[in-house]
Amino acid sequence: MGRGFRVLTSGLLAVVFAALAVPAGFNLAQAIEWPEPEPVVSTPAAQLPPIEVDPPPAGPSGTAPLPDPAALTPALDKALAFDGAGSFSGTVSDAISGEVLYNKGGAHPVIPASNLKTLTAVAALESLGADRRLSTTVKRGSNPGVLYLVGGGDALLGAGESRPGAVWGEAGLATLAAQAAGKLAASDYTGELTVVVDDSLYSGPAISAAWDPGDVKNGEIAPVYPLALYAGREQADGGGDLAADAAGLAGAAFRDALAQAVAGKDFTVAAAVGRDAAPAEGTVLAEVQSAPVADQVAYMMQNSDNYVAEVLARNTAVAVGKPGSFGGGTEAVREAAERLGIPMEGMVLADASGLSMKNRVSPAQLAAAVTLIATAQDADLRAGIGSLPVAGLTGTLSGRYVEANSGGAGLVRAKTGTLNSVTSLSGYVASADGRLLVFAFVANGLSGSIDAARTAADRAATVLAGCGCR
Repeated sequence: MGRGFRVLTSGLLAVVFAALAVPAGFNLAQAIEWPEPEPVVSTPAAQLPPIEVDPPPAGPSGTAPLPDPAALTPALDKALAFDGAGSFSGTVSDAISGEVLYNKGGAHPVIPASNLKTLTAVAALESLGADRRLSTTVKRGSNPGVLYLVGGGDALLGAGESRPGAVWGEAGLATLAAQAAGKLAASDYTGELTVVVDDSLYSGPAISAAWDPGDVKNGEIAPVYPLALYAGREQADGGGDLAADAAGLAGAAFRDALAQAVAGKDFTVAAAVGRDAAPAEGTVLAEVQSAPVADQVAYMMQNSDNYVAEVLARNTAVAVGKPGSFGGGTEAVREAAERLGIPMEGMVLADASGLSMKNRVSPAQLAAAVTLIATAQDADLRAGIGSLPVAGLTGTLSGRYVEANSGGAGLVRAKTGTLNSVTSLSGYVASADGRLLVFAFVANGLSGSIDAARTAADRAATVLAGCGCR
């Protein structure tokens, strides 16, 4: 449970002063056995900066005492107070019994920001399955010189060779090209090859009408396609802007990899990349598979990645027989939430990433999604247990709980959310008595008070981590 560094102090001063009283000429080295210094912890262990990630709880304890709402409520009300415009709503519940321990407008739908991704996560895990892998293929139709790059919903492709065990680049286009080149070399065809991108898995607009055009312009999101490099980005290191045409960029990368793979053989590759649906009767020449859905969900949650969230929602829609559109995605997420027993009253889903200000989800609904991740016996849902960022250590919480609220470092696991007037934090934490508590805190109506509200949410989660409250 490595919670932190130990502060070492020395207990030798008394020994030194005693030595001064020994008569001259006495052999100090023989008379005094110098003790080894013992570590003294000057800060409670739970509040020391962590040096490693504690494992997720194996399961909620039904025997540890519950916090008393009469003691917990004033502590959380004080923690959630902040200077400036806006206010919090929130809820805290016991993970095992579902008993509500704190309620401040928890059933009232609010703008959730990226906390909405918890709903997308449980829907993807439930509908697709944690171990599901998505295929990107190369097909060949009646024209042997045309190769179709068919997107199967993997937005985490790499341009190079496949990297087993990775999330980005588990499926590599260079590996796909090498497979295709090998099949071509064994065929009777020689001559020019043309690459055509098939992104027909998704339908409808690639940009949601629910998004503020300013968010698109500022690079918060981009047109969504069923194949993309590096979570829709232009650079392999995660830098650069989101691509305006992620499918086209992937097609160009495959074209370049294919040209290299067939170099010196009886083929040339056309510079232009086309776009069309592959023939249904086409032959599959090559295939690479994505990282498992559970790993993609973890990537989305750790990085609060809007692009991956929207792709996962469309893939969820396709998996349950709906159109791979924005509407299909939000319907699939909503229906999965209902199947899983999440309360639905007042829920409005305008997108799957939480970027839209038109979304409305209550703290109670967010907490219900977190409870599923933290406690479900279903193996697919349980695979999401490690997806939430850890306070002070990983993902979007790596820079928080470091100085202020350090008592929650390494203990709080939560999904963050931020829009211009919203901050949110939903997750779980074991109380000081070992009871697993689920929480959701959402502040709306902020204006120049984002930082203060974010600190307040962290402060409230830290209260849960350290409070027996009985």
